[in-house]
Amino acid sequence: MSRLCLGSRASPDACVWALALHTPSFRGVCNALSLEINVDPEVQAFVDEQVTLKCSFRSLSPITQKLTVDWTYQPLTGGHMETIFHYQSVAYPAVVGTFRDRISWVGNVAKGDASIAIQNPTMNDNGTFTCAVKNPPDVHHNIPQTKLTVTHRGFSFQLTSAVLLSILVFLPSVIVVILLLVRMGRKFGVLKHRKKSGYKKSSIEVSDEPEHTEQGTCLGRMGTWCLQCVDTDDEEPY
Repeated sequence: MSRLCLGSRASPDACVWALALHTPSFRGVCNALSLEINVDPEVQAFVDEQVTLKCSFRSLSPITQKLTVDWTYQPLTGGHMETIFHYQSVAYPAVVGTFRDRISWVGNVAKGDASIAIQNPTMNDNGTFTCAVKNPPDVHHNIPQTKLTVTHRGFSFQLTSAVLLSILVFLPSVIVVILLLVRMGRKFGVLKHRKKSGYKKSSIEVSDEPEHTEQGTCLGRMGTWCLQCVDTDDEEPY
């Protein structure tokens, strides 16, 4: 390096780059940018329903068998950090601890995927999960964390625009149908009461009621006309 900088043929730019490449701080910056990890900051899950913790990474070095993936967990209440999953060529789920036999590998390192899945999550699993990937010589990276919140599903649901539109369209129709049914029920009750008490309708009441389908025929119209004549002659005073 010194000969390059001190040589008569060395350009100023070449000298600067030579010095930078041999500077420890510059190499640290290059290593820091060579591996990047991304996760979901927050994940919502429901009790006893499998949840996936996504983790993707991007490395400038080729993927080799030396690549490792480690997932750690820390409860919301604090305490020590627990390693729950390790991967190097094959998956090594935790065989002891809170997540024993409940972690499965769903990632694909060839595609930059280091995700895992948790079976039968409980509210005791609420906490912070950390995904760490090392692909030598790329071992320096950011440390993203995922906050997992497990709750009971219950009867809660999210009102989407489609659901809201359906409610606005069908709710008025349902109200109208209910009002019509109530009115028909009351009218039926009144007619039944009048029939039991021997009440006879007047011609005005008969004319106000909607015509039945049988009135469309000649015989139906004749019967209605006869009833109107009888009611007119025998109409009772109010």
